[in-house]
Amino acid sequence: MFTGLIEEVGTLERIKKQGETMELTIRARKVLEDAAIGDSIAVNGVCLTVVALKDGAAAMDVMPETYRKTALHRLSVGDRVNLERAMAATARFGGHIVQGHVDGTGTVRSRVPEGNAVVFEIVPDDPALMRHIIPKGSIAVDGISLTVVDTTERSFRVSIIPHTLSETVLADRKPGDAVNLETDIIGKYVEHLLLRSGRFGDAAKSSGGLTEEFLREHGF
Repeated sequence: MFTGLIEEVGTLERIKKQGETMELTIRARKVLEDAAIGDSIAVNGVCLTVVALKDGAAAMDVMPETYRKTALHRLSVGDRVNLERAMAATARFGGHIVQGHVDGTGTVRSRVPEGNAVVFEIVPDDPALMRHIIPKGSIAVDGISLTVVDTTERSFRVSIIPHTLSETVLADRKPGDAVNLETDIIGKYVEHLLLRSGRFGDAAKSSGGLTEEFLREHGF
């Protein structure tokens, strides 16, 4: 499990690609200080396993499912990547629950300065992801724990403070760029369990899913 607080920005040093599989070699310092083979490290929000360590760099495998679901296959040698080690049991929980299991990708629609912040509007490539993205809720964008400012039927906005912009790869993101998205795990589990329970299943399915209107009608 991760918290969405990026520890370090590393550099992609090597890509070994074969079909829909890849081995990424990433150069870093902080996240590799205590790293061992088999450890989990989130790379742009994707939980990957360290398979080799050598001279300040770590190699990690990308399987076909990860290749298809994330934007990792769009990376090039020299690109900067967000890095976070798995959360220690004694650490502060400063972000939100991030699994490193990316739901899909999104595209940056706009990047607009607002006071001391920069507001990004992002469009999920799969419109279905919007049902789990709510105003003032949490979302991980390239592994960064962020608060959703507002939403439309097809997009959402996040406001980025100067520190986050300078310490993550969001500084590099511009309109048209792809980002990894992981929606709030709590919302996904609540929806799944309610639908599986059968208590609201038929009505929810007939109304197109677990919607705000459906919950209001049933006393929530």
